[in-house]
Amino acid sequence: MPRGVPKSGFRVTRKRQAINFAPQAVKSVRSETVAEIESKLADRFEALEIMSEATGKGINRSLIVSGPAGLGKSFTVEAKLAELEQKGHSVTYIKGYVRPLALYKLLYETRHQNSVLVFDDSDSVFYDDVSMNLLKGACDSTERRVLHWLSRSLDKEEDDEGESIPEKFEFQGSVIFITNYDFDAMIESGNKLAPHFQALVSRSHYLDLAMKTKMDYIVRIRQVVRGGMLRDRGFNAAEQTMILEFIENNMERLRELSLRMVVKISGLYKMDKSNWQKLAKQTCFRNAA
Repeated sequence: MPRGVPKSGFRVTRKRQAINFAPQAVKSVRSETVAEIESKLADRFEALEIMSEATGKGINRSLIVSGPAGLGKSFTVEAKLAELEQKGHSVTYIKGYVRPLALYKLLYETRHQNSVLVFDDSDSVFYDDVSMNLLKGACDSTERRVLHWLSRSLDKEEDDEGESIPEKFEFQGSVIFITNYDFDAMIESGNKLAPHFQALVSRSHYLDLAMKTKMDYIVRIRQVVRGGMLRDRGFNAAEQTMILEFIENNMERLRELSLRMVVKISGLYKMDKSNWQKLAKQTCFRNAA
């Protein structure tokens, strides 16, 4: 079994609850210069590295990372936590739907110091009152964080070592939430769950990666490619420039602007260096032409 995955198998992705908020909105309007965007994103991702490591070490109890999909949130967090795992820290990743009782069990299994529980694209936990109350308790700033589950449904639950899970325990671990949703917008919307989101933000460091426009996305893609993303896949400088120029020239028509799209288009280039642009237009554009 891979390290950091509970026996109960909560990594399995299930259908998530319907939600009323769109992911990070993409806008075409640009109000910052490219240099300003470069500096802004460099600062934000540097902060993400620092705060991911601090949360993994337990210096910070809770971190919420908000930003659009496919632009390096998870990769950055996972890279820093992988370094801590090599030093003996425990890291557990959760993807997909998690019920409240399963969440209580997960928190129990990651209750020790130097343990971090990472919710990556597992936004269903935010929309359940019981789960939110457990998370607020786990992320609280009080000296002792004691969580309770007073229900017969716990009677047959056991941890990874086969021991019965108690009705209460002290949580000394830390939590990271990686999400595509803009918590500030959720809170400002006045939705009925806004008080829950506000309470969670109050207990956590909230890092918005500040990618709101298509130019933000393009600059971020440039940064990652410049850092070696395509070079490491065997592309020379001229090929990298050609692929980036194609993406930038067609950013309004592409199905998405993300690092995943860079991988797709570079893959098409490897398939057929003569017809890769035609293939990209047929498979990667919203309206194939």
